[in-house]
Amino acid sequence: MSTFIEQLRKKYSFSQDKLAKEIGVSRPIFSLIEKDQKDLTITQARKLAEIFGLSLTDFLERRIPKEPELVIERAKVKKQEKESDMRISVPEENIEKFKEVFLYVLSKIGAKTNVGESVLCKLMYFIDFDFYERYEKQLMGAVYIKNHYGPTPAGFPKIIEEMEKKEEIAHVVKKIYQYDQKKYIPLRKPDLSLISAEEKEHIDWVLARLSDKNSTEMKEYSHRDVPWITAEDQSVIDYEAVFYRTPEYSVRSYDD
Repeated sequence: MSTFIEQLRKKYSFSQDKLAKEIGVSRPIFSLIEKDQKDLTITQARKLAEIFGLSLTDFLERRIPKEPELVIERAKVKKQEKESDMRISVPEENIEKFKEVFLYVLSKIGAKTNVGESVLCKLMYFIDFDFYERYEKQLMGAVYIKNHYGPTPAGFPKIIEEMEKKEEIAHVVKKIYQYDQKKYIPLRKPDLSLISAEEKEHIDWVLARLSDKNSTEMKEYSHRDVPWITAEDQSVIDYEAVFYRTPEYSVRSYDD
């Protein structure tokens, strides 16, 4: 029977050699760790947890948080009730707006070498949350979850899968140093009729500020934002928290 570490390693297609190098041991020693025949140090456990995108607590407790289920509310269909805290209903028009903004972002900065899936998710978060702070209204209205690596749009894999099936985007995997980076390529132009001039100006402004950051820089930057800090792990990030941001993150001038 596979052990927890072995299951994670195979899920993310890592070799024993690679993970052994990451935590500073030989492959035979890592093999013993993987078979639960040798204990990890806290430092080694923390490194593996980071590689697998888990919190140290979840890793030590051998728990993989469940991806929230995204329920798309179709037009003229009654909103489905939540069956659990992991079930998130989102109007279809919000999903369609998200797709067009995603395509627009890809058309503007998707070719940059630093922009992979991780950076894109955080850019979408700042586009949405910065717009809400500036104008007190939704741009895409996407739901974001507090994950170990930072804010992630709920149901992102499902949305991307649907876009790839419709041949709206394609993905490639490239090596960045020792890590794989998933990049997305737009296969059609965004429908700009769904994006207002005010929204487009805002998106361009966010991209000019943040799109040169790499994955690590974006992770650290998002982790210092009040909405992410105040949310519970694996829970929905509250838009209203933008009004309590620190000066480093606030994008609005407030009257005294």
